[in-house]
Amino acid sequence: MNTREKYVYAFEDGDGSNKMLLGGKGANLCEMTQIGINVPPGFVITTTACLYYLDHAENELPAGVMDEVRAQMQALEKKTGKTFGAGENPLLISVRSGSAMSMPGMMDTILNLGLNIDTLKSLIAQTGNERFGWDAYRRFIQLFGKVAMGVSDEAFDAVFEAVKQKAGVKEDVALTARDLREISDRFLEMVEHETGQAFPDDPMEQLEMAVKAVFDSWGGKRAVDYRREFNITPEMANGTAVNLCTMVFGNLGEDSATGVGFTRYPDTGENRLFGEYLVNAQGEDVVAGIRTPKQIDMMAEEMPAMYQELQVLRERLEAHYHEVQDFEFTIEKGCFYCLQTRNGKMNTIALVRTSVEMTQEGLIDKQQALLRIQPDMLEQLLFPRLDPAAQHAPVARGLPASPGAATGHAVFDADRAEQQGHGGQRIILV
Repeated sequence: MNTREKYVYAFEDGDGSNKMLLGGKGANLCEMTQIGINVPPGFVITTTACLYYLDHAENELPAGVMDEVRAQMQALEKKTGKTFGAGENPLLISVRSGSAMSMPGMMDTILNLGLNIDTLKSLIAQTGNERFGWDAYRRFIQLFGKVAMGVSDEAFDAVFEAVKQKAGVKEDVALTARDLREISDRFLEMVEHETGQAFPDDPMEQLEMAVKAVFDSWGGKRAVDYRREFNITPEMANGTAVNLCTMVFGNLGEDSATGVGFTRYPDTGENRLFGEYLVNAQGEDVVAGIRTPKQIDMMAEEMPAMYQELQVLRERLEAHYHEVQDFEFTIEKGCFYCLQTRNGKMNTIALVRTSVEMTQEGLIDKQQALLRIQPDMLEQLLFPRLDPAAQHAPVARGLPASPGAATGHAVFDADRAEQQGHGGQRIILV
């Protein structure tokens, strides 16, 4: 009898209630798949595998994990009709972290894994879009080079900006296929120069390196600082799962898009869809500040059928989870996919309003409504706020991570903010 522990679960098979094993993201991907929401096919490597890996100084994965991964990749090939690392219809995947407790932005993600020169040629031939192919490849080299090979953002940015300057363009979207090919070639040379290793061409080697890199990010400074700041103990979240998901592309043209949304406004609690999106873009473009996203309401005119899909998703998520949801989506050539969902983080004002209204709507009962609000959160209602009646034009708008109003120097890097804050300066981390 085979008693070997199971470390890998397809989205169709994972237990959506077991977030300690599958992580919050993986558990929700399994649950959404099983209730019929359109999620790209994929699978989850458990937190147990992560803890084994981190406990062994020689950085070994548990015996049999990669065999399970290969079996799941073969299953993905059958589900999608694509082939990993070869063929005319290449299978590309995303590799994402996900612990039992939400830690947004604290761990690592790699997109477009499976690309090499051969699969890139197939992708270009399949889509008929040379610019898209080279754009996908340069994104993959940069993410993989940073996350799995330790090359700094600054090194990639210097190469990228040099080519933009040479091409005489200011916006990334103005770069041609030839420009993006030059960026990709320079990236490959720079990675080898910085690391002493050639960029890996074998997709299975890429995959194993990516899994280990995501496991390593559990012990990264950002993640450790976040857990300490928010008092996340091992009993609450221990290790990260790895979610491997078939890539869908929001940057295949004007009928493709990507975005993020909340089922209700996270700052006021208003019972209306809130979010942002970009047409002809990949997910990181929405949050990277490279392009200015559009408010989600604009999709009603620009892509009305997809906006209706969003409204249906909003209703299904709240009806199933009985909680405000924070979700990500991609539209690939008119086909709508939900990439993840999690309970939305809100301020106290929004929590109070949504608790009352969701009780009135029958989504939760009065006891659940009261339990949603921790007693110490009520203090937020007493913090100083800007006068809503004041007539001032804001320089910019965004969602606050902290309650109340504050003054200080805007800082855009967490490490610099920590350093300057300890030095006595008044700092606002943006």
